[in-house]
Amino acid sequence: MISQIIDTFITTIFDVIPIAAIIFGFQFLVIRKPVPNLKKVLIGMLYVLIGITFFLIGLEMALFKLGDTMAKQLTDPAFIAGSNTAAGALQWYDYYWVYLFAFAIGMSTTLAEPSLIAVAIKAKEVSGGAITTWGLRIAVALGVAIGIALGAYRIVTGTPLHYYIIVGYIIGVIQTFFAPTTIVPLAYDSGGGTTSTGTVPLVAALGLGLAATVPGRSVLIDGFGLIAFASLFPIISVMAYAQLSEFKEARAAHKAKKQKKKQAEGLVEKQQ
Repeated sequence: MISQIIDTFITTIFDVIPIAAIIFGFQFLVIRKPVPNLKKVLIGMLYVLIGITFFLIGLEMALFKLGDTMAKQLTDPAFIAGSNTAAGALQWYDYYWVYLFAFAIGMSTTLAEPSLIAVAIKAKEVSGGAITTWGLRIAVALGVAIGIALGAYRIVTGTPLHYYIIVGYIIGVIQTFFAPTTIVPLAYDSGGGTTSTGTVPLVAALGLGLAATVPGRSVLIDGFGLIAFASLFPIISVMAYAQLSEFKEARAAHKAKKQKKKQAEGLVEKQQ
């Protein structure tokens, strides 16, 4: 265990060195100023190295294995339809527990995603409260959940990935023309914010586990691609959330205007 920690820590150092070299290189050679609070920066980088080390070890020990184990258990014919059912006799609709688990894991991991929380807080500050933190997080989480569930369906059925991606981006592009212009950049950024530390390990392990256990599927061809679904569908869901909010606001404003007009007409009748 200790040797694994040391090896991972050394590997992490070599991974972080190019980033640190670019940052400090620009600071000293281009900007030509000392690094503000250098001591705090170095301590912070040490924390980053330690954090990444334990995170990578945790992935190997827990999250990857957990996702793979859940996929294998949920696709076991004995669990799905009883011990007398052969794997080849199962149909796509027999895997409903897989779709439900994919939806639930997509929803829960996205709501807990640190990068999404940071984006949502910043979006609320910049918009002056027009975009709520929980509203954005739920919209993104719903998109990820639907995307991963649909991705699990794709693995079970073996349909080509590009069909879903092409249709998804066509929908997203069409939405771009009708969604509020202030929300479009945030929607596209939200897609990237979901593929971070919490979501990727479980989703990747789930996809690989499904492809390894569903009969007739290739781990290389069918096992990958769930992350693409997790990135694409939040774009659609966030723009849909903005369009729905805009529609509700316009409807409320129309009702208020109509009511105000009726009140004005009533006052005129009374004066007459």
